Amino acid sequence: MDDDLQAIRRLKQGDIGGLEVLVTRYQLRALRAAFLIVRDEQAAEDLTQETFLRLFVHIRRFDESRPFGPYLLRSVVNAALDLARKTSREPEQSLEEPGKVEELLEQALSLEAQAEFNLLKREIHAALGQLPPRQRAALVQRYYLGMSEKEMAASLQAPPGTVKWLLNAAREKLRSLLGGRNVL
Repeated sequence: MDDDLQAIRRLKQGDIGGLEVLVTRYQLRALRAAFLIVRDEQAAEDLTQETFLRLFVHIRRFDESRPFGPYLLRSVVNAALDLARKTSREPEQSLEEPGKVEELLEQALSLEAQAEFNLLKREIHAALGQLPPRQRAALVQRYYLGMSEKEMAASLQAPPGTVKWLLNAAREKLRSLLGGRNVL
């Protein structure tokens, strides 16, 4: 993809922001692939993170004429296979056991959902940082601390109408920063 190539070129120039683009695009698939092989959530997360770090260190070797996605996923799969071989103390379980494939797929989907949730949390956190402090405080008090508008008015030393306005303005700004997604 053209965005991949731009991100890789940024990385080669020392701009770590290029890595963020690649992590955002490929992290979920890489995590899923690693988990399905190693069958350990923490090991899959560590392995995926280590693969991205190795990529960052050795990005100058990457051939820009080749697609990045397959390269990364192949690296993740190879690392997962190596780890699975090293940690394999028990005999291989047959996937023919009733429900084994379904169980593994459910675990992988759960891991993917968790990764998506964590990504959304990071996006929300970054967007919150772009709000004016009073709007940010209003959202935190309402949605993270569960305060009522009356409690917020006392805390912010503002009339209830101002609290309502702050909440509405903050939600609208947050929605626009998150590309129209309604997260509150």
